[in-house]
Formats: sequence, structure tokens, C-alpha cells
Amino acid sequence: MATALLATTAMTAAPLDAETLRWARAAEALTQDPHAQNEGPTTTLNHQVYEPLILRNMEGAMEAALATDWQPSGDDPNVWVFTLREGVTFHEGQTFDSADAVFSLNRAMSANSNFRELLSGVVDVRATGPYTVEIETDGPNPLLPNNLTNIFMMDEGWSTENDAVEVQDYAGGEDTFSARNSNGTGPYVMSSRQADAQTVLTAFEDYWGIGEFPLSASEIVFTPIQNPATRVAALLSGEVDFIQDVPVQDLERVAGADGLGLATAPQNRVIFFGLNVGADDLERDSVDGANPLADRRVREAMDIAINREAIQQVVMRGQSAPAGVIMPPPVHGWTEELDAYPAYDVEAARALMEEAGYGEGFTIQLDCPNDRYVNDEAICQAAVGMFAQIGITVNLSALPRAQHFPLIANGETDFYLLGWGVPTYDSEYIFNFLYHTRDEGRGSWNGTGFSNAVMDEMIVGLSSEVDLAERDGMIASLWQMAEEELIYLPIHNQILNWGISDSWSTVVDADDQVKFKYFTRN
Repeated sequence: MATALLATTAMTAAPLDAETLRWARAAEALTQDPHAQNEGPTTTLNHQVYEPLILRNMEGAMEAALATDWQPSGDDPNVWVFTLREGVTFHEGQTFDSADAVFSLNRAMSANSNFRELLSGVVDVRATGPYTVEIETDGPNPLLPNNLTNIFMMDEGWSTENDAVEVQDYAGGEDTFSARNSNGTGPYVMSSRQADAQTVLTAFEDYWGIGEFPLSASEIVFTPIQNPATRVAALLSGEVDFIQDVPVQDLERVAGADGLGLATAPQNRVIFFGLNVGADDLERDSVDGANPLADRRVREAMDIAINREAIQQVVMRGQSAPAGVIMPPPVHGWTEELDAYPAYDVEAARALMEEAGYGEGFTIQLDCPNDRYVNDEAICQAAVGMFAQIGITVNLSALPRAQHFPLIANGETDFYLLGWGVPTYDSEYIFNFLYHTRDEGRGSWNGTGFSNAVMDEMIVGLSSEVDLAERDGMIASLWQMAEEELIYLPIHNQILNWGISDSWSTVVDADDQVKFKYFTRN
């Protein structure tokens, strides 16, 4: 019988055995380069092969990975000291040491890295011993460890030998050695990979964590299955053992199936629309010489034209929580007041459109992924009808996320759907990536053209403010300013639904970050 919750993983050691776990999800990893794409499915696959200094386990707690200890320096409050784990080897036999950590952190801060905002306050990374690294920031940074849980360590020698020192320019369409090859310290070796078809991971026999983690699966076979019906059929028939994204229309079937378990939990992810407010004139609209989205009244009209409760009930079948802010509830800074969403009001929206001079409406293109979030294209289709009620004719362009995300990165979209998880569990992450002016260090996912110098200065200051009360006040002020600007239109927080064979046990990770070394065989 299906169970309401998957069994909790016991942190006890188990010997490696010949157990294969067959895994499927809708989305494929975009690249193997561990610093090229800060994107959920890509990071999830890389987590099996590469490791950070500090890891969040599947219950969300931070624990030692390639660093065994981290603490502020007693001599300089701007410096964090990390003691690295000794006796760690890469999959190709190289020894992990401080030189690799310094190289990897500097690589993650480089221009093409999609993780550089996480290290935006870092001014220097230096090795002070074979297994000691110091990270200096431009002021005390109490949250630095939180920002390191998805920054993967690479071997400097391997990267140099294979011309992989530079991060892949994914948005620019670049193909590199590191995008197609992996050499990490993680529990699994990527033994074969056919992108969009099948990836096979095998247990790393020299993994440092043998005896510390369950490591019950000796082989992981990953198959991306975009079609929801096909994905569920594979789970029900026993072709796969685990899927991350049970379609909402099939929850009851999976819950009632013999030999399967279904787990549902709130996800640390919010879904929203982004609006190009910065352009003088939009390229894909019917208004010549002006940008209707630059008028806050139009944005407010669009906001109250979204019937979030209808999307929750009809599109998501109850598997969402309507949102009023682009911040999931687990994140520091979230309040019920901020998350209160506006009432659906078509008449008020029409009045705002008329006041803004767009009473006759206009046409615009909405760019939407069709393979990343739960019912993403269906959400966009529903919104098309809602916006039509206030005179906005929306031409929907739904693309796979491999084509959708570069539109945001390259500033080639006027109106788009995006989902955002917050692995640091702090508002700074949202402001750094989504609100700061896009420059070489921050704002890489800010596709709106929005720029506010006052907010920028406050965002930078968040990383070095050690007075927690003062910092909380800064966060509250930033959210007040963000809500006033209304450059994003929140829709809902996602809910996770995992399906798994009764032969395996795990817990549901709120970040949807599966780490198979914690799975146990029943």
C-alpha cells in the first residue's frame, strides 16, 4: 500500500551492494559543468558526482562535506577559515587539497559562472596550508557558509589539462569539455551519459563517506521522461523505482498503487511572472514607441487579473499555495503580511488599464517553459485567458527550459514565467539574483531590466551586516521597496510530490535536491 510519508533515512552505514535504483523526472540536466547553471535539475545531477565544502542534507541541515570545520578567524572578522577533509580523492585518482578548493571557488566567481552572486562579497580566497583555506569578504559575512552548499569542488590539474579552467558560457551556446565530462569527489561516478536519454551513475569505490552514509544504491540509472503520463506509467509498471514529479492528476493513482509510496511536502520554490520594466520600447508587443509594462498601473492591473485560487483549484488540483511575494515561506524575511495576495478583480484591473492609457489593450508575448515546473505551460495558458479579460492579448511561446532560460539570461524576453528556490534560506539570495542591477557580480537572473541604486546598495550591505536586528530591518525595507516596484507577479508556491517503490526509503527534500547517498534499501 502507498504511504502518506516516505520513511526517514537512518544515518547508519550500510555496505555497498549490487542494488540499482532507477530514477526518472521530467527535466534533464542542462550541463555537466558544475558552475555553469544554477538550476535545480542540473545541480541535482551534479550533486551525485561533485561535492561542495558544506552540504545541506535531505532534511535541510548543514553538515560537513569536503570541509570538516569552518569558523570566523579570531584575528580578522572579515575572514572565514575552512579546514578541509583529508584523504579525499577525485574519481580519476587525484588528491583533493586546498589548491583545488581555491581554484574551484575562484572559478565559481568568474564571469560565466551562474553561481557568482553567492560569492559576490568575496575579495580573496587563499590556501594557508595543504588542507586549510581562508575566504576573505568585504566585511563580516555571517551567512557565507550558507552560500557554499551548491558550490562544487573541481580538480585544478584535471581542469587545466582538459582546457576546462573557464566556465562554460551556457547562455551563449558554448560547448566545452567540462559540459560533457565530470571528475568529482562525490559518491557516484558518471559512467555513461546520453543527454536526454539515459545517464548511469556507479558507486565510487574510493569514496571518503563509505561507512558514514547508507550508500545502499550501487548504481543509479537516470531517465528523463518529460511526458507526465509516460513517467507515471513507468513508475506504476516498475520500470523505474523513483520519480520526483508525480503529476497532480495522477496522485490518487500512485497513492493507491500496491508497492509504491507517495510523499507530499511544501517546496522551497515560488512560481511567478517577470516583466520587462526597463526597456524604453518592447520588441514583442503591439505598442510602438513605449513600454506598457513600465507603467506600474499596468503591472498592478495584471497582478489583480490573475485568479490565483482558480489556478490552484483547476490547474494545480490543490497542489499549490497562492502567493503574494516571490519568497517561499521557509526563507528568512517571509511574513504572512508580505505573502497576502491581492483579490482577483477584473473591473478594477480594467479601470487601471484605462487610467494608464491602455483601455483598448495591447498584444504581448509570454515566454514560458514547458518542462521545468509543475504544469508550467498550463499555468501560462490559464493566465492567457485571464489577461484577455482586461484587454491584453497574450501570444504564448512555450519552449523547453534549455531554450527558455537563455532568453532570460540574454535579456531577450519581455514577459516570462520563472520559478525560484532559495537554497540559502535567506532573502539576500533573492535580492542578489533577481532585484540587483544586472552587472558582472549580481543580478544574473534579473531579466526585467529593473535597476534601483538605493536597493543595490542595501542588497550589497546585507552580506556584511552582523547586527541581526539591523539586518532584519534592512530585509523588511527591501521587501517593502520590492513590493512597491511590482516587477514580478507572484503566482504560487509549489508543492512537491514524490513517488517511490516500497523497496527504497528517503525523506522529501524541500529544495527538491535528491542526494542518493542518503537513500536506504528496505
